[in-house]
Amino acid sequence: MGTLIDVSDTLTYKENPYPGSINIPYEKLLLNYKELLNKNSKYYIMCKKGLHSQKVVSILEFYGYDVTQVIRNSEEK
Repeated sequence: MGTLIDVSDTLTYKENPYPGSINIPYEKLLLNYKELLNKNSKYYIMCKKGLHSQKVVSILEFYGYDVTQVIRNSEEK
């Protein structure tokens, strides 16, 4: 199945958490991906506007992780 990770900052995540997602802020994930992620697992990456999630996916794909960007519906509150 996979893990849904929201890379928004903690405050933004707490204001509007996406059901079923976990929050690992952008900087924390990029600095600690080896400790936080498993190369044998699938991850879905999202954030409020899609900019940070796009960067995270690009970087993690380069390092061999199975990641997919998820675009959050902009009409959601």
